Amino acid sequence: QVHLVDSGGGSVQPGGSLRLSCTASGISLNLDAIGWFRQAPGKEREVVSCISTSDGSTFYADSVKGRFTISKDNAENTVYLQMNSLKPEDTAVYYCAADRPSRLCIDYDFSDADFGSWGQGTQVTVSS
Repeated sequence: QVHLVDSGGGSVQPGGSLRLSCTASGISLNLDAIGWFRQAPGKEREVVSCISTSDGSTFYADSVKGRFTISKDNAENTVYLQMNSLKPEDTAVYYCAADRPSRLCIDYDFSDADFGSWGQGTQVTVSS
């Protein structure tokens, strides 16, 4: 049974930084794709970033390129999302998700519907 715990959200001012963590249990974190998604009030859930845990290949939404960095620590079974230069429009609940194959978000057109295991979500609020 895959279990994901995402954490690290909080409230920051515009231009600030946060690091989100997604720790997995029940899976070996070198066979899955791990994605970060977000959902703002009144909006659909959207992909933010994704990583192949087998080879480290990454995907970023255009809205976060150059500001967010996804990384993995297979020994800790954890994937991180470093978020810099945060903007008010980044405010949302952020979720991590996992599924296979590892290059799901690299080799295929994908959406949140392709991910079967989800964390509980962590709130990120960017406001002055």
